[in-house]
Amino acid sequence: MDLPLIPKGVERCSLKTFAPWMFLWLLIIGWGLVSAFLCFYKGLNQTNMNHYFAFGLWIVFDLAIIALGAGAFFTGFLTHIIGKEELKAIINPAVVIGFICYSAAIAMLGVDIGQPIRGWFIFWHANVHSMLTEVSFCITAYLGVLTIEYLPLILSNRKLNEVPEFNIFGNNLHHIVALFAAAGTFLSFFHQGSLGGMYGVLFARPFAFREGFLIWPWTFFLFILSSIASGPSFTLLIVWITQKVTGKELVKRSVFNTLAKISGWLLASYIILKIVDTISWAYGVVPRAGLSFMDFYEGTYGVWLIIAEIGIFGIIPAIILITPKFRERNDLLIIGALMNITGIVFNRFVFTIQTLAIPVMPFDKFMGYFPTWQEWGIAIGSIGYGILLFSLSYRYLPLFPQEAEINPVKVFGQLVTDSGVIRRS
Repeated sequence: MDLPLIPKGVERCSLKTFAPWMFLWLLIIGWGLVSAFLCFYKGLNQTNMNHYFAFGLWIVFDLAIIALGAGAFFTGFLTHIIGKEELKAIINPAVVIGFICYSAAIAMLGVDIGQPIRGWFIFWHANVHSMLTEVSFCITAYLGVLTIEYLPLILSNRKLNEVPEFNIFGNNLHHIVALFAAAGTFLSFFHQGSLGGMYGVLFARPFAFREGFLIWPWTFFLFILSSIASGPSFTLLIVWITQKVTGKELVKRSVFNTLAKISGWLLASYIILKIVDTISWAYGVVPRAGLSFMDFYEGTYGVWLIIAEIGIFGIIPAIILITPKFRERNDLLIIGALMNITGIVFNRFVFTIQTLAIPVMPFDKFMGYFPTWQEWGIAIGSIGYGILLFSLSYRYLPLFPQEAEINPVKVFGQLVTDSGVIRRS
């Protein structure tokens, strides 16, 4: 075991055990890199996207992981701005998860635009009338904020921390992290909303179009609320999976309860507003467009989608997470968090794919779309990248402040905590 590199006071598996684990995810990343190369070299004809489906699997993944990455800014907001001290135990993994989500999203967008070498056009030749311009600015800026928040954690590695300059720089950054948490909250708030607002202003697509408040359609606010409702559940789930994989308790159970409670009440609020929005749409936008409710649902894109999104993966997890006796059970807690995440992914899928599948002209018909293996490769490769980076962060960085206290290391039959105090086993 490479002891000098791992955090003080904790145990990690041997490099012989860790290497095959990393190799698995490197293979998946390799699939993604091959897929990206083909898209760059041969063009976007490697995908099943076309004039009907200008947005495909990558945008679904982008919107989903950006929503799930909201756990970073919202946990930072609750910890540093609101002052919920108990969440300090989970703020480090939340930042890492947020960094992974946003960096993976930008990488996929780099492939999606076809010519990433011209990506700077977004900033230099900005279309000031497009919500996507604001999204591009905020996502890029927030990735910079997450990098700054991630940097003190990287510099706290035992070897790097021995370098005086790194130690001083990391400590100084750590002291002003609340400022960056506030900036991240501002940036995330607007780009999460603008992603939803982009669909809400598509007046030629009655399925997505919404009325709203001043210049903001209701989808602007619903996307914000759904993101902060699902983000904490995603953080909770990732930490729980890490505990199961490592066989260690990394945070106290009370931290999970707090995250679940916050996520549950936000989800309940979102689902109520989502139901109101759907009813208003069905009795407002739809008849004014000269259509009926069932004109938007057919075949693969049937009514089952709205039942799954709101009913199964909305109402049920909200009940689980807001009910104390349910969320105190480990099995129901994880089921509730997983269903919450699934519901938000459904929502992003519906707004992205179903909106484009529905005919807009009398002579059109429902269109179908299924991604190619290249599209799947890039999307799943981003998951491999996320697992690899999170695994490295867990192994070499002090990701969980409570780990050493909960799992003291045994030395000659005695327990040694992170502070060096020896207790009898």
